[in-house]
Amino acid sequence: MRAQTRLSRGGSRRFSQISGLGRSAQAAVRRLEADRFHAGYLRDGLDQFEQFLRGPGRWLYVPLADCPCHDPVSGRDTVEVMLNALPSRARRELRAVIGRLDDEFERRTLPDPTAPVKPGLGWWHRRLTER
Repeated sequence: MRAQTRLSRGGSRRFSQISGLGRSAQAAVRRLEADRFHAGYLRDGLDQFEQFLRGPGRWLYVPLADCPCHDPVSGRDTVEVMLNALPSRARRELRAVIGRLDDEFERRTLPDPTAPVKPGLGWWHRRLTER
């Protein structure tokens, strides 16, 4: 209980609660946020990614973000950082959750054939953007 009300640098924030994760995976996320990131780190990234997918229309174009706080690609990067830091069991659970969102993102965005393939960047960086 105390972990959920601990203060972060930005004031009082709640640690991420992710629907679809079991108790041990939630605890692993909480530990990582407390030790390496900040309260709500994973939830913030997921929210950016999910908000983009709530957009209307069949096709979505990744916006050219002037602020990383509204960038779905940056949000997906945040999730990937957390995925790489989690223990294997929690990672599998989070991959199942993010997998559904990745499928939707891939279905509703188009590949950018001119995007450079850079080592370390996920496939979501190679989707068509607004021009």
